[in-house]
Amino acid sequence: MIGRGTADEIAAALSANGLILRGCVTFVEGEEAPSGLSGASAKSAILVGQAGAEPWPHFLRWRERQPQAIANPLDTWSRQVIGAVAETFGARAVSPSDRPYLPFQQWAMQAEGLKPSPLGILMHPKYGLWHAYRGALLFEDEIGVEASQASIHLCDTCVEKPCMKSCPVDAYSKDGFAYQSCLAHVRGANGSPCRTGGCLDRNACPYGTAYRYPPDVQAFHMAAFAR
Repeated sequence: MIGRGTADEIAAALSANGLILRGCVTFVEGEEAPSGLSGASAKSAILVGQAGAEPWPHFLRWRERQPQAIANPLDTWSRQVIGAVAETFGARAVSPSDRPYLPFQQWAMQAEGLKPSPLGILMHPKYGLWHAYRGALLFEDEIGVEASQASIHLCDTCVEKPCMKSCPVDAYSKDGFAYQSCLAHVRGANGSPCRTGGCLDRNACPYGTAYRYPPDVQAFHMAAFAR
C-alpha cells in the first residue's frame, strides 16, 4: 500500500489524463529530503510524467474551459491533475517549476537509470527524447520498489550524432547550450521551421520516433520558449 492506495491505483488515476508513473526515489536516513504532506521529511517520491503526447488531448479539453490569460497553462493543468491525485492518495504534490527548485533531473536519473543526451534532455531507451516529467508525489512512507537497473544509454552508441548537426545556429555543442543564439533565431525571420515544427536538433534524433510530439505540440512548447 502507498498512502491510501496502491501504485496500480495511483497509475490508473493518472492515466485518466494521459500521465504515467516514471519511477520512485527513496530518501535514505541522513539525506536531505523535501517535506511531505504533514511537513515531516518525505521518505519516497513517485515521479509523474508522460511518454509521447498522451496528455495533450486532455490538456486541450481543459484549456478550452479556462481564461485565455494564463501565463503557464500546461504547468497549471499539471499541478491541478497531479494535485488532485495527491489529495486522493495522501501525498504532497510538487512540480519542476516550484521555487526553490527541486532536483527533478537527479531524481529521474536515479529512478529510471537515465543519462542526459547532448541536448540535456534525458535519453530514454524506449521514448528517446520524447518524454517529460510533470511532477512528483511525496509520501512520508517508505515505498518498497525494485532498485533501478542501469538503462542502455543510446547516445553512447550513436556515432553520427545528428542532434548536434541540424541546428542552423549550432545552438548545441560540447560547450553547452547557446541560449541567446537559439532564442534570437527562433524569434527571427529565419526561425519559422523551429517555431512551427520544433527544435531541429531534437527532431533529428533517430530514437523513440514513435513517441515524437506532433508539430502542434512542439509549436506550443517553442512558443513558450520564445515568449
